[in-house]
Amino acid sequence: MTEETPGFEEKSDVPSGATADDAAETVETSEEDSTAPAGDATDVALLAQLDQARTALTERTGDLQRLQAEYQNYRRRVERDRVTVKEIAVASLLSELLPVLDDVGRARDHGELVGGFKSVAESLETVVAKMGLQQFGKEGEPFDPTIHEALMHSYAPDVTETTCVAILQPGYRIGERTIRPARVAVAEPQPGAQGKAEESEDPGKSDKSEKDSE
Repeated sequence: MTEETPGFEEKSDVPSGATADDAAETVETSEEDSTAPAGDATDVALLAQLDQARTALTERTGDLQRLQAEYQNYRRRVERDRVTVKEIAVASLLSELLPVLDDVGRARDHGELVGGFKSVAESLETVVAKMGLQQFGKEGEPFDPTIHEALMHSYAPDVTETTCVAILQPGYRIGERTIRPARVAVAEPQPGAQGKAEESEDPGKSDKSEKDSE
């Protein structure tokens, strides 16, 4: 004989009269409720990983930009050095040809640049001009110590400043680089000529000085 405890009844989560399918759905719902907090934790972890990925991407982007800037600076330095080396090489080559060009110039001045020699000389001058060689130095231009080398000096009453009165040897340059200064003869104003010129321009001043002396 089994004794039953009065007032105690075991209750089930499944309502009475429910079918087996209803019982299975109830169990699945309970499982979903129990896994909901775990899903929230997964989302938080994913967001943290996303933030880390964004931070890493920002750092890598900054590294790439710095690397690109350094590369551009490197290219500019290489290009500048390449141009400089080329200019030095060309200047060195043309410097060796200057005596030949001087001989050509003297032959032209004496009327000896004729025949085949004339053709060769003109071809040489064309080639060096294509390489950027420029001749400078003219009579009558003001003396500039940065591009002129004075080999002779004199005084002249018809000049008002130090002037190149003869070009003894032309100068040559490549761009802004002077390969050889022009060697010239210069003339300076005659001592006292400036004062006389001022007196001649203002005769009234001279008359006044004479009256004052009287």
